[in-house]
Amino acid sequence: MTVAVVLAVSAAIFVVVLGAYLGTRRQDRTARPAPRPPEPPEPMSSHPALARPVILDPDYLDPRTIKVGDVIDRQGMRSRVLGALHLSWQGDQWIEYLLEEGMGHYYQWLSVEERQGPDPEDPPHLEVYLWTPVPTQGMVPAKSMLIMEGVEFHPTQRGTASFRSEGTTGYPERGLVDFADYRAADGRLLGFNRVQGQAWTAAYAQPLSPGSIKVERML
Repeated sequence: MTVAVVLAVSAAIFVVVLGAYLGTRRQDRTARPAPRPPEPPEPMSSHPALARPVILDPDYLDPRTIKVGDVIDRQGMRSRVLGALHLSWQGDQWIEYLLEEGMGHYYQWLSVEERQGPDPEDPPHLEVYLWTPVPTQGMVPAKSMLIMEGVEFHPTQRGTASFRSEGTTGYPERGLVDFADYRAADGRLLGFNRVQGQAWTAAYAQPLSPGSIKVERML
């Protein structure tokens, strides 16, 4: 009988000790900090120019003053401005300059637009982009996601802008141009456009700082 009582008491002590140990383990796991939640994605702009805004520095060239015939230097890359398109859409206005890369090669456009910040008290900034054409192989800009060179691009904005042409652009003197703009998850920009009645063309956009552009004015 005494042996039975000793065994029962030992078993009870074992259960209490085991319970205390497991309780301590549970508290240890609970006390560890929870994993940090992922950062929320940055809100996407509804405007065709979706990359980082560029604040206009008065010490540098205002790209809106570029003229047809000027030679611009972009970090060592020299290009002659063959023409300009002055575009307007729903109150927004911007300029696109056609650049000649070497003798007879003009495959890039430089777009410049002044934009107001999200807060009315924010100073306006310039959005400057260099657009490099890409082969579309007859593609038509979809109203949903599309894949270009293996990358998914999602639509941001589309519409029809009026334009006035200056110099050599390949566009009529005046007219309407349809556009459709897209953005990839990594921030890459893709734009489609066409003069109404013609085929679609496409280009990737690279943001530039106004301070990276220098002008050799041709008198």
